[in-house]
Amino acid sequence: MKPLKYLFISSMLFAATSCGNSWLDLEPSTSVDTETSIKILSDVEFTLNGIYSTMQSSDAYSGRLVYYGDVTGDDMQAVSSTKRVANYYRFNFTKDDNPSSHWSYLYSIIQNCNLILMNIDKLVIDEDDKAYRDDLKGEALAIRGLALFDLTRIFGYPYLKDDGASLGVPIIEGLSTIDSKPTRNTVAQCYTKIIDDLTQSLSLLGEKFNKGKINKWGAMVLLSRVYLYKGENANALKMASDAIIGAEKNKYALWTNEDYPTAWGEDASASKPGEVLFEIVNLTTDSPGKESMGYLNSYDGYDDMCITCSFYQFLKEDPKDIRLKLLSFDKKYYAYVNKYQPQREENIEDANIPLIRLSEAYLNAAEAAVKENDNDAAVKYLDPIVKRANPDNTVVGQTITLERVLNERRKELVAEGHRMYDVIRNGLTVERKDVKDSNLSKTKHDTKYMTYDWNFYMIVLPIPKKEMDANPNMEQNPGYGGR
Repeated sequence: MKPLKYLFISSMLFAATSCGNSWLDLEPSTSVDTETSIKILSDVEFTLNGIYSTMQSSDAYSGRLVYYGDVTGDDMQAVSSTKRVANYYRFNFTKDDNPSSHWSYLYSIIQNCNLILMNIDKLVIDEDDKAYRDDLKGEALAIRGLALFDLTRIFGYPYLKDDGASLGVPIIEGLSTIDSKPTRNTVAQCYTKIIDDLTQSLSLLGEKFNKGKINKWGAMVLLSRVYLYKGENANALKMASDAIIGAEKNKYALWTNEDYPTAWGEDASASKPGEVLFEIVNLTTDSPGKESMGYLNSYDGYDDMCITCSFYQFLKEDPKDIRLKLLSFDKKYYAYVNKYQPQREENIEDANIPLIRLSEAYLNAAEAAVKENDNDAAVKYLDPIVKRANPDNTVVGQTITLERVLNERRKELVAEGHRMYDVIRNGLTVERKDVKDSNLSKTKHDTKYMTYDWNFYMIVLPIPKKEMDANPNMEQNPGYGGR
């Protein structure tokens, strides 16, 4: 294997399966020649469809890239030590035996985005196609920013731990050759690139609903998330608040209390887009299969991950919280989060994967406002989430603390891949509490790693062994024993 070149080759293989989605006009490209593959705009869409198809994999955004952030936290866990998520939950990996799909899939995505971005401005187009061209370019920029952000937070320490001085991942802007042996950029350099990509995308992306594809409002919420991680709270507040205004002008809206328990399985449309700003769309004809979030989170599926007893007790402190209705139970043994609901006439393994929701925009704005000592704004953005969960509740007239916002994030974003990152990026401590609950009689922790903060070396994954073996310039993360 050659470093990073292999990633580009593999990305073509990932895209080789026909997408089959009715919401995609074109099937993804099955082979890409770096010199001649992109001649017209439909070639760009071919390649983008291949990127979305790669993202759809259960090794990517229909599975591992999402549940990693949950089972490494304190609100979800593996049902048992034999489950697929158990190695993440138990931090059971070493430099010689560690997951490599995070690295390979995300760099596959980046390489194909690079292919688009290297060629799209060279195309001769009619004036009527300019908006179409700009939207495609904006998608490639936003997705590249997302992939680099996820690589950075998986393999690099939190920005605020040392102001981004520690190592992140290589920034790859072209197409790797057989001789490519990149070094790792710092976390700060990675964040600069992520913010640049996402900022550029905002002036290009369309504002309208675009099923299964990222639009301007999804990219803005993602950028607000990045700013929060970096500690640029004023920028995070502005970006999230602007995203809310723009999205709601374009018919997006928070789900109502009444709709909330079942809205996850509804088929969003331009006339009723709901609150999901960007999702992975899965169909029975084009599904990630039984390794997907839907099947892993269901007791009728592989029942891989469940909520912890401590989180269940925390959530039911308010018996009227609508989010309790998302829980499904296996007798009185385990409780699962039923967010990954299939659309009508589909199966649980075909459930769509929401990656960016309007709810997050409200929570990002509230958190940033607290950190900016703007209590009025914190109340303004937190209250709709609190009242939606239970219309009898409000935070109006209260002083909002960071703990209050993070607690609401726990309840609202559970099983969507945020919890470990939310704790660690704020310099706080993950505390897995071994408590008992009669409704979850078989749920108990099965790991020695019960308490940790951003000084724990395993909050970042080791660089995959194949990459370390192939590239003498690649440095391993601290604590894993070097090469």
